[in-house]
Amino acid sequence: MPQARNAPAMHRIVIVGGGAGGLELATRLGDTMGRRGQAHITLIEKNRTHVWKPKLHEIAAGSMDMADHEVGYLAQSHWHHFTYRVGQMTGLDREQRLVKVAPYLDDEGVEVAPARDVPYDTLVIAVGSQSNDFGTPGVREHAMRLESAADALRFHQRMVNACIRAHSQSEPLRPEQLHVAIIGAGATGVELAAELHRTTREVVAYGLDRVDADKDIQLAVVEAAPRVLPALPERLSTATEKLLKNLGVAVHTSGKVAAVSAGAVHLADGRVLPAELIVWAAGVKAPDFLKDIGGLETNRVNQIVVRDTLQSTRDEAIFAIGDCAACEWKDVQEGRGARDHGTGVKIVPPRAQAAHQQAKHLLKQLRRRVKGQPLQPWYYRDFGSLVSLGEFSTVGSMMGGLVSGMKGGSLMVEGYFAKLMYQSLYKMHELALHGWVKVVLDTLARSIVRRTEPHVKLH
Repeated sequence: MPQARNAPAMHRIVIVGGGAGGLELATRLGDTMGRRGQAHITLIEKNRTHVWKPKLHEIAAGSMDMADHEVGYLAQSHWHHFTYRVGQMTGLDREQRLVKVAPYLDDEGVEVAPARDVPYDTLVIAVGSQSNDFGTPGVREHAMRLESAADALRFHQRMVNACIRAHSQSEPLRPEQLHVAIIGAGATGVELAAELHRTTREVVAYGLDRVDADKDIQLAVVEAAPRVLPALPERLSTATEKLLKNLGVAVHTSGKVAAVSAGAVHLADGRVLPAELIVWAAGVKAPDFLKDIGGLETNRVNQIVVRDTLQSTRDEAIFAIGDCAACEWKDVQEGRGARDHGTGVKIVPPRAQAAHQQAKHLLKQLRRRVKGQPLQPWYYRDFGSLVSLGEFSTVGSMMGGLVSGMKGGSLMVEGYFAKLMYQSLYKMHELALHGWVKVVLDTLARSIVRRTEPHVKLH
């Protein structure tokens, strides 16, 4: 391509990580600077397709067909004037300005792409986050995580297989059979529990009549904090817990997990919760390889510490956005935000809306950087939190800046209005990637298909 031939003469912007922030930034930079030949844009991502992370619980439960929502990085790069390179970042040479990329292997262990170095003039690290098991014994060996679309699909397959196995066996169910324990009652854990309540019943309705959904399928949520959804106002936490209990979900608050074994969750107070499927959804941290990478400043959960310009504190050519960035949240509202481990400084919470805002801000700032102009600071605007409870409800809080007449504070929202707001967050992400025309047409097509296909995907 002409862009590739001219690449050495252009400013090289390399983005590592194709999550919500990274892919939006690569797409927008490609549509502007890449298309006009003002910079060469490269996205490095270890996966081949992108799925919006807040949708993973729907894939895991089987209520969303991933094929309708995933974005192929190679096709996206072709249509939006940036370069996609498959692989995982493993190191950084700041002196030579090189990103170290590991070999990429297929499912059979055959090398597809060799280890290589990717040069940059400006580097944006947007590798997201992963589960933090806090060193709890047995989590890595016996608990599943929802960190990627592959994780979500794997859980869904195991869930369906568990139902088929229980239907086929002649002996009584073991104590842990068809029991699901979800550790962590934040947004992911609560959303997954509500979605699973519906989809597991629809799965057994497809001819698995020897499984009694109400009696045999048991869901449990375990939370170390005194209440579910600790980041939301207490009234919404109480309403959510009541809804979960009405669905038959066992809620164990103030339940610190001491260990996880094959077929059980062991709590610190001595209780043992039998479970065939165990999901760890408690706590997040940036990927381990980021710890002190290239001599950059990182915190105790591996996040790269950045200034208000989103530049790393030790290298102006390196930026970090999204869950892997520790950015101070100035003018923090009481009780909101995360506290940076070890410093006590309030930092921007790991939310999709933060990555979206940072990507939008960097679009303008990287243009200024290429032109040699000073960068402007970024300020986080908190639009609140929303949690989808499937077909049962949606709850959340809108920050005062969104509601006319409110000066600070928050407005608690529930029901249909909250559900529309929750859906609009995903539409904003789709618009950033595809534009209005494609999003409108895809939404209409999904609506038509939804009326004619089963509500639950059986894989």
